[in-house]
This record gives sequence, C-alpha cells and structure tokens, in this order.
Amino acid sequence: MKNKKGIIFIVLTCFIVLGCWGAFFQVGKYYYEKSKVNAEIKVTPKAKKVSKKEKENKTNVRSGVEVCTVDTPPGEFEPWELQKNSNKKIAYITIDDGPSYNTPRILNILKENNINATFFLIGQNAERYPQFVKQEVAEGNSVANHTYSHPLRYRGDIQGFMDDVNKCDKVLKNILGDKYIQKFMRFPGGAFSTQVSLQPYREAVKQNGYRFLNWNALTGDADRNLEPVDYLINHVKSDIRGHKIVVVLMHDAPAKVTTVQALPEIIQYLKEQGYTFGVFK
Repeated sequence: MKNKKGIIFIVLTCFIVLGCWGAFFQVGKYYYEKSKVNAEIKVTPKAKKVSKKEKENKTNVRSGVEVCTVDTPPGEFEPWELQKNSNKKIAYITIDDGPSYNTPRILNILKENNINATFFLIGQNAERYPQFVKQEVAEGNSVANHTYSHPLRYRGDIQGFMDDVNKCDKVLKNILGDKYIQKFMRFPGGAFSTQVSLQPYREAVKQNGYRFLNWNALTGDADRNLEPVDYLINHVKSDIRGHKIVVVLMHDAPAKVTTVQALPEIIQYLKEQGYTFGVFK
C-alpha cells in the first residue's frame, strides 16, 4: 500500500513538473516572438525642425551675408524702404547684363571676399553660357530676370515687352529649375516712378505677378564702355553717402572690363564704411 502511494506521488510530481516546464516554455516562446517583432519594427525618427539659418545655408549663402527675401506683393521692390529701421548698414551688389566671360572673374572676386551678389541675367546670354548661370547659383549668389533680349526702347508694345520678360523666365527655369528668384526682374535701364512713359510697363509687370528692382547707387559703368576704374569707384563713393541700405548697380557684359578691375576696391570701401553685404532670395 505504501509502495502504491509512493508511485502515485511520483507520477503526480512528474505531471506537475512537466506542466510547469511547458508553461515556462510557452511564456518564453511568447516573449521571444514579441521581441523579434519589435526588433523588426522600423522606428521613424521625428523630423528635425530646420531653422531659418539652415535653410539659408542650403542655398550656399556665404557666412555673414544678409538674406533679403523677395516676398512682397507684385510691383516695385524697395529694400531701402523695407529695411529702413534696420540697425545695420547693408550693401546689395547687383550685376546686370550677363553672363559673359567677365562673370567667372567677378565670381572669383566675390568668393575671395566671402560675399554674394544678385545677378540679373539677359535670357539670350544665359542660353549662351548656362555653365556660368549654374556656377552663380552653386556659389550662393542669386539669379533673376533682366528680359530675354534687353530692349531699351519702349515704344508702346507692352505685350511684346511682357513676352520678352516671360521668355527670359522660361530660359532661367530650363537651366536652374526653381533655383532662381521667380517673378523677380529688373527693367533694362531701370523703371523709376519719375519716368512717366514707363508707367504702363510698370503696371503690366505688376499685373503679371512680377516684382521689380531699381537701385539707389551705381558705378556708372553704363555711361560709356571702359570707363576708368577711378571713375567707377568714385561714383559709388558719391552715391552711397547718407544711405544705410544701398543697392549698387554694375554690369558684367563683355565690354565691362574696368568694372571687374574696380570691384575689389569698391567692396573694400564699402567694408570700411561699415557695410555688411546682402543678397536677395
């Protein structure tokens, strides 16, 4: 009888041990499978918030260069009015009529001085030298519209003028995609409010969604070809007096060799007068 009870006890003990072992096995298997699934789940990191400074860096703007965003309603864009309360003196170098083989020389000068400029391009020149257009943008400078054929005589053909502006815009888009200042242009010869005959053209540009930029200082390199270097430098010195925000006009057309020669000294003078440099974006 005692032996029978012993056998029963041993059998029951074995069943209990086997049951516990099976339970532990199932629990272990469950957690193993769960950890395996979790390991396979790809955790998507939170999107990093991009600061304004980082956005500017993506356009390769050089360190210390002020960025002026062209985001006003269509019509004349006047940075000297928009930034009149700035506590800084800012000089925006703007270069018209290129690109040409003077353009790489100007780009080297900008690079040596760690500044950027805004280039207003003639569409047919951009088609001729697309490599220079791309280089301008790659080095942090900005590109905008200066019409396709640079018509200087305004004779009432407003739609023809707008067709020329739009054609340049298409050329820039074909070369750069969206890496230029869209719907931003400069009239050949400028279009100031005092020029009554140009009012219909100013209005047409505005109605077509464009902003346009004039200037409040210039080198005078459009007065004649090959103006002496000293003449160009002194012209800028005279024009910037009393101005906190200056938009300086110069040209990089093929004949503007002395502009290239004068540019380093113009930049140095602006620095000595306490100006930082800006670029439009």
